[in-house]
Amino acid sequence: MPSKATVKLASGHDMPLVGFGLWKVPKETAADTVYNAIKAGYRLFDGAYDYQNEKEAGEGIRRAIKEGLVKREDIFVTTKLWNNYHGKEHAVPMAKAQNEAWGLGYIDLFLIHFPCALEYISPEKRRYPGWWMDDAGTVKPANVPIRETWEQMEQLVDSGIAKSIGVSNFQAQLLYDILTYAKQPISSLQIEHHPYLVQPNLIRMAQEHKIVVTAYSSFGPQSFLELPPDFRDRATKVDLLFDAEPIKSIASKHKVTPAQVLLRWATQRDIAVIPKSNNPSRLAQNLDIISFDLIKEELESISALDRGLRFNDPGHYLPNHPLHIFA
Repeated sequence: MPSKATVKLASGHDMPLVGFGLWKVPKETAADTVYNAIKAGYRLFDGAYDYQNEKEAGEGIRRAIKEGLVKREDIFVTTKLWNNYHGKEHAVPMAKAQNEAWGLGYIDLFLIHFPCALEYISPEKRRYPGWWMDDAGTVKPANVPIRETWEQMEQLVDSGIAKSIGVSNFQAQLLYDILTYAKQPISSLQIEHHPYLVQPNLIRMAQEHKIVVTAYSSFGPQSFLELPPDFRDRATKVDLLFDAEPIKSIASKHKVTPAQVLLRWATQRDIAVIPKSNNPSRLAQNLDIISFDLIKEELESISALDRGLRFNDPGHYLPNHPLHIFA
């Protein structure tokens, strides 16, 4: 992969600027999906314990390595520590188990998934997806400070389980706090980022501190329409970005797709992206987003669509037990 297609993390490691997101990839098809993405040219895979497909994604990577398509060092794996495992007695054992599930020897980038600790649930007894504790959809916070969790993350680097560490869904105040005691650098901040949620000040703050920003849900509402009602509520009330102006006209001018415009709007501003597609032609298109440049006025016109509209907001979609982490 050419050097312009990578970004340098504060840890010193290079990360591809464009990756493949594993959120919502069914575990039954994850191995084949990842294997085919490697064949299409993808080298970064963004996973998480919460996606419940780490083992299968690792199988797809190992198949590609076994067949000589890639070497382990060619692949960059990001995964995340889920909220129930923030405590000092749980974080490292959980990370070790996740590393074993991937089966690749080490994780390239390990992130804290959300800045909120939830009550511990044994992985063997975890029956519910995401946030839920029981049939009633209960969410139970735990009294674990972020410093405790970050210091466990640093142990992952010290022991070789992870090459780099970072955070996801954090805002500036917590980043400033971590910077006061971090012994290992915050290599990446992963956030929801699309033209309806631009977050320019957070991005500026992160980049000033050499924290690489990775965008998820780059296509905005598109990612949320297939989710349960409370999760998709906001997404159903706005235009799809693929149909929005000026995105459509910019795509026509450059003879690319609206999806490519949205991804280039991010990568041209040094923000990594992790789109997902099962369509072979779209797989290739999403990867081919450094072959054209948008002019300053085009970048600004896309950013002007900003509504401060967040779709991945537990304070909104967990109405009975709100966690207002973005307030």
